[in-house]
Amino acid sequence: MLRVKLAGKVAIVTGGGRGLGRAIALRFAAEGAALALAGTGAPHLETTAAEITAHGGRALALVTDVANEAAVAAMVAATVQRFGRLDILVNNAGIAGPTAPIVEAPLAEWERTLAINLTGAFLCTRYAIPHLIAAGGGGRIINISSIAGHIGYALRSAYAASKWGLIGLTRSTAIELGSHDVTVNAIAPGSTRGERLASVIRDRAVALGRTPEEIEREFFVGQNALKRMVEPEEIAATALFLVSEEARNITGETITVSAGFRL
Repeated sequence: MLRVKLAGKVAIVTGGGRGLGRAIALRFAAEGAALALAGTGAPHLETTAAEITAHGGRALALVTDVANEAAVAAMVAATVQRFGRLDILVNNAGIAGPTAPIVEAPLAEWERTLAINLTGAFLCTRYAIPHLIAAGGGGRIINISSIAGHIGYALRSAYAASKWGLIGLTRSTAIELGSHDVTVNAIAPGSTRGERLASVIRDRAVALGRTPEEIEREFFVGQNALKRMVEPEEIAATALFLVSEEARNITGETITVSAGFRL
């Protein structure tokens, strides 16, 4: 008999309106989870929520700035009020940050990148933890890091620092929550097709005086063992595995999905 993997589960996916967040939300919904989609783009959140409900699922769109503590607290409270519990948190919300040498990168852009990409994950985790524990075991947290969390990334210091930080947050939180049967893992995508990477490629091309096609080929595909982009649905499949019962003994890990970047 066909059995969905997340029946009865409730998940929050930040940045859930588009890109990786949308792909993860749709995959979780297809496996029976109720979804709270959080982010700053109301139209994208509402479109994704409508798609889930049109297919018989349950979804809630919550406009939320994850760098704002009060907004995060309200987002978690609204989710639990609507669905009665919380089992899964996916910290996916993030921005690309500045593309510039460190000596030229504006301090305000550095601070905003860390506020959203790292502090936002910290705040969401802080407010989700009591509910994940209260759900009675088997809670899951996934932090979406990046291959930039493993390597030096010239011209992208703020982004790389935030993604390295997410891996440290993942390992530390996993230790704290292990006794409560809550697992915490990170996914580090490589060059993943979508709007964000396209924007990064354009910005890098401008900064280096090259064409976007050259930048994509040299920096984002040419350094992959498989010579291709990662698809958002492949990240979603990895996320589904990590929140499933099959992964109950995986915690504190960072799973890289990068088509073999720099192998």
